[in-house]
Amino acid sequence: MLAKESAALLSRVWRSFGRLVERGPADGPRLMVIPGFLANDRTTLGLQRALARAGYRVTGWGLGLNTGVQADTLDRIVERAQAFGGGRPIVLVGWSLGGIYAREAAKLRPDLVERVVTLGSPFSGDRRSNNVWRLYELVAGHPVDDPPIETDTAEKPPVPTLAVWSRGDGIVAVAAARGQDGERDCEIELRCSHMGFAVSGRTYPAIVEAVKGFCSSPRAEHGGRGTTRRVVEG
Repeated sequence: MLAKESAALLSRVWRSFGRLVERGPADGPRLMVIPGFLANDRTTLGLQRALARAGYRVTGWGLGLNTGVQADTLDRIVERAQAFGGGRPIVLVGWSLGGIYAREAAKLRPDLVERVVTLGSPFSGDRRSNNVWRLYELVAGHPVDDPPIETDTAEKPPVPTLAVWSRGDGIVAVAAARGQDGERDCEIELRCSHMGFAVSGRTYPAIVEAVKGFCSSPRAEHGGRGTTRRVVEG
């Protein structure tokens, strides 16, 4: 499964070419995409473009390569969100580890975050319920279950949250990315690889649909049990 995930990433590296700038209509809803572990804004550039074409004003996280959580990671994301939003709350879309950052940033400063969408993010259950935790510890320099911040990743942020997950994820366990009732407001299943969330052009339309549907529904509608299945190969 890991070999398949790596191949999926390498075969679509061409999507990473282009300028790393804000894109989309200037008056569109503001949305920040946070990359996964050992990824950066170039890795998610294709997804950023797809969301910009859908009418969002999109930016990457602007913090370079994601090498694991550091003591100042959330503070730096909050600073970026505040500057990008210009005083208005923004949508955070986080892939894999980036989704955990998004959830934690929303807990820290819910006034700056309108909603959170996670893509294959292992926020629920055992923090070792993924296939890269040993590599994570080697790179980040701390145990995966003892990061340099105080956090309970399963605790739901005080803003609406959507968990997007896939049974075909070769990195993160389904239960960890799907979460349980009370740990997120809504959840949607896609059929794609873990890397496909960020780099598959065939998956982007379903992600855009999920984000737009989630962001257009009233906050009061989110109650923790909703699920819609999208069948997408990527």
